[in-house]
Amino acid sequence: YNLIPDLTVEENIEVVSDISESPLDLSEVLGALELEPYRRRFPRELSGGQQQRAAIARAMIKNPRLLLCDELTGALDTHSSKNVLQFVEMMNRKYGTTVVIITHNEAIAKMADQIIRIRDGRVEESVFNEKKIPAEALEL
Repeated sequence: YNLIPDLTVEENIEVVSDISESPLDLSEVLGALELEPYRRRFPRELSGGQQQRAAIARAMIKNPRLLLCDELTGALDTHSSKNVLQFVEMMNRKYGTTVVIITHNEAIAKMADQIIRIRDGRVEESVFNEKKIPAEALEL
């Protein structure tokens, strides 16, 4: 997850927030991703899922216009996956962040505005999702 081993979770996230013009509130990000209890821990003291959420927090804190997510919930349990997806959904809605999620989890596609299916390097299907489901209602 490319976390800096000698920095705490909080410091790993702050490193990029310091270079952003309009970063999100650190406490909001830590709370949404359930990292508040781990803010002063080092990466080696975290589980794989906690490390993944810290890396996600680091990407989101910058308040980017475009957020590219490759297997965003790959190492997360169902509860953590929903929290991350709800936070991504909020970023899209509240801040206008364009979010691209690459995933093998078909359930996640149900929350997307547009679904593009790729097979063998070619676009197989591209459809607008008329029955979009909120992240909190997904069956993961």
